[in-house]
Amino acid sequence: MRGFGLMIGVELKRKATAYLAALAERGILALSARATVMRFLPPLVITKEQLDAVVEAIEAVLEGETG
Repeated sequence: MRGFGLMIGVELKRKATAYLAALAERGILALSARATVMRFLPPLVITKEQLDAVVEAIEAVLEGETG
């Protein structure tokens, strides 16, 4: 089946490109929906632990942390 899952967009004040690259370095895949929007498409079967890890990575990237 296609079309099942979650989708959320995060609108930023700056272009998303650098944030997307930083997330990819952390193993988080996201897409650009527009120049300033990051789009996430996790599966419906994602665990709370996986969601927590993604949220932590997003927070770190948006706050400018490295690594």
